[in-house]
Amino acid sequence: IRVSSEISNAPFILNLDCDMYANDADTIQKAMCFFMDEKRGHEISFVQFPQKFDNITKNDIYACAFTVANNIEVAGLGGYGAAPYCGTGCFHRRECLCGKVYSEDYRGEWNIEAKKNANKTVNELEEASKVLANCSYEKDTQWGKKMGLIYGCPAEDIVTGLTIQCRGWKSLYYNPDRKAFLGVAPTTLEVVLIQHKRWSEGLFQIFFPKYCPFIHGHGKIKLGAQMGYCIYLLWAPISILVLYYVIVPPLCLLHGISLFPQ
Repeated sequence: IRVSSEISNAPFILNLDCDMYANDADTIQKAMCFFMDEKRGHEISFVQFPQKFDNITKNDIYACAFTVANNIEVAGLGGYGAAPYCGTGCFHRRECLCGKVYSEDYRGEWNIEAKKNANKTVNELEEASKVLANCSYEKDTQWGKKMGLIYGCPAEDIVTGLTIQCRGWKSLYYNPDRKAFLGVAPTTLEVVLIQHKRWSEGLFQIFFPKYCPFIHGHGKIKLGAQMGYCIYLLWAPISILVLYYVIVPPLCLLHGISLFPQ
């Protein structure tokens, strides 16, 4: 974020995983339509596109397509103006990522002049960027706390999006017919389990007091959005109930045990 601000004054940033690529040349135009909307565009902090993959097998045996999440759950959160930031396939308003708090009189600045350092050479820009990219630059600053991505959590994307929404900004979810971005899904059970373990641990950490939607988001985001976030934040403990649901009823039916009171 800091390095790109040294090179460009672009007010919007596209965030993609390194294994993803654009699948629709009109995606940027579609995203900008939301930000430039005359009535609500100034309220939007980021526009999230679904995470899609180009190597999903016919039967999707590892459930990597996230069909329910992409088509129903995240879309529902988007209806509350609280679509979660999923770490990729997302267009951000630069000011929001840099800690700006939303105010009702904010309208954004579109008449942006070229940066004063536009005449710098590549070597000069590289040297200036090295200072900003250095880890020591963040010492005793708000980077990782109120600016940029929030540190200290394996699910830094979700907690960053929640924090931005708690500053008063809205976020949207857009799932076009033509897939905007495509990536590579895990192809082995081992990789899938490792990925899900990291996600579930990181999401469950967010549920505790500091960033819990019911505490951190109280009075800042709607109750429906707070509950919607919990679908993912409680993914780990809910798995115990799901495991019970898929094991106990079939066993009862096989042994002739009634599932309901007589």
